[in-house]
Formats: sequence, structure tokens, C-alpha cells
Amino acid sequence: MAAVAQSGGAFAVDGKPRPDRELSLSGTAELVNREGDSKPIIRLTNDGFKQMGSAWLVKPVDLTRSFEVEFTARLRGVGRTGADGIAFVAQSIGPRVLGGWGGGIGYRGIRRSVAVEFDTYQNSPDPSSNHLAVTLGGNPDQHVAAAEPSIPLLGKPFQARIRYDADAKRITAHVRALADGATEELVLDESVDVAQTTGENQGWIGFTGATGDVTSRQDVYDWAVTTPQA
Repeated sequence: MAAVAQSGGAFAVDGKPRPDRELSLSGTAELVNREGDSKPIIRLTNDGFKQMGSAWLVKPVDLTRSFEVEFTARLRGVGRTGADGIAFVAQSIGPRVLGGWGGGIGYRGIRRSVAVEFDTYQNSPDPSSNHLAVTLGGNPDQHVAAAEPSIPLLGKPFQARIRYDADAKRITAHVRALADGATEELVLDESVDVAQTTGENQGWIGFTGATGDVTSRQDVYDWAVTTPQA
């Protein structure tokens, strides 16, 4: 994989979206400066009840091609409790779409979509309050695959890497703590055809997040997208 701009100008030269020009924000999502420096972060929710936010690349991407997404997330609740989580989503609706709050994690109802969720609250269909899952069709209640990482998703920041292999029709998700010497962990490896599931060859990628009766401040930053060299 090479960190290069994809055709169409959807990404910056270094593979990182330029928040001021290339992102579409909806709901409670906003751009704020990270504490300690001036780097912008995407804040999907901000400690309020029943919030939902989304952030999408404005220009569509080719969903028939492989891609890899890397980002850092920090999901902060109150003490050891926070809800509900965030999701990386590929969808073919548009760059302003936003789903439901609470366990909907901001993507419930986005029917033409594939999501990898980072869930911090155990609702009735969830295996735990600390899991990743692949879901299809905007339905967070039905997991195609779900697994618990060895690191906590709530509290300290973590890095995530999601790769879609268009030839093999597989999506993988890795996580890694930011501590020195931490190793990357493969959490999900599932068969998915993104273009077929979304019903289109082109679509939008981005993040969603939500809170319910329990709140959380949910940030995404250092987001980079890479695509294979031709």
C-alpha cells in the first residue's frame, strides 16, 4: 500500500484528508483543536445525551478498489462508563447522511453501508461493552462478525487500521495501544463485498458516533487513507 492521493482529489498529497476542505460534518460532529497543539480533530460527540455525529470525505471514492484507513481515536466517558462508540463506514447514500443515536452509533438506518464499529456500551445484541463488529445495511443489532480486543476502547487513545481487500472481498480491523512497545492486534477478518453491499461502485467513507442515556466525548484524529499503487 502506498500513501498517495487517490484520483479525483479526494485526499491530500500525504493521504490525510484536509479537514477544512474535504470533510462534510453533520449532527454534533465538529472540528476542534487537539489539546496541546493546533492539529484539528473530529469530535463526533461532546459529552451530551442522545447525540449523533458524522464526518465524511466530500468526494466519493471507488468502492471496487482496495483501500486502507488508519486513525487514532479517543473515547472518553465518565469513570469507567461511556457510550456508545464510533464506527468507520463506507456507504453510497451521500456525504451528509446521519443515522440514529444511542446503540445506533450514528449509522443505524444507513441501509446501503458497511460499518466497522468500535462499541463501548453493551446493548442487548452486543457481546460486551468493549468490542469491534462488522455490520451491513445500517443495522448495528446484527453483527456479521464481532470480537473483543485485548485493549480497552474507552479511556486512553488507541490506533486502528482497517483494510479492505477488493480482490479477496475481505475486510480486516487491527487495533494498537499507544504505549511504547505495544503491538498491533488483528481483531476482525471477515468476508465482505463493499461495492455489492452498498449497491454502487462509488460511495463515501467516514466516521459516525453517538451517545444515548450515557455520554462520551468521542474524537478521531491523524486519519490517513492509502490506496494501492497502479
